[in-house]
Formats: sequence, structure tokens, C-alpha cells
Amino acid sequence: MTESAARRTVEVRVELKPGIFDAEAESVVKSLRLLGIPHVAGVSTGRLYQLTFEGVSAEEASALAAKAVDQLLANPVVHQVVVGPPVG
Repeated sequence: MTESAARRTVEVRVELKPGIFDAEAESVVKSLRLLGIPHVAGVSTGRLYQLTFEGVSAEEASALAAKAVDQLLANPVVHQVVVGPPVG
């Protein structure tokens, strides 16, 4: 396998945009307080996807990850997305 067409992993982090209510995070804050864990100022939730592509260049891996974000992984109305550089 050549360097230009190798296995590449791209990390995609999807979180709610600021101002969008995060019900799961609020539930965690309340539960932590009930468990006696004080001083929790806030919690945020998100999803981390590790997409591994075989036989593609770094540029192709980035393009495929962007396509996955656009078509499946995130809703641009409520999510902010960080796509890391291809590794591998």
C-alpha cells in the first residue's frame, strides 16, 4: 500500500451549538448533584466519530468525512462540527 493510498482515520466531533438546549447534559448535572458531587458548573455532551477509510489519500479521506457529516452525522441547524486531520 502506498503512502498516497493508505488507511486513514478521521475524527469528527459533533456537539450542539451554543444556545441549543442540551437535555442530556442537564440530566447529568442534576444526577451528579444528587450523587453528592457538588460544584458542577456545567456539562456538555457530544459525539465522537472515528471514520477509517481504506485505500484513500489524506485529501480523499477529508472529503469523505465531510460528505458523511453533511449527509448523516450532523444537522447544521443545531450542531457544530470539528473535523480533525486524517491520520495514517
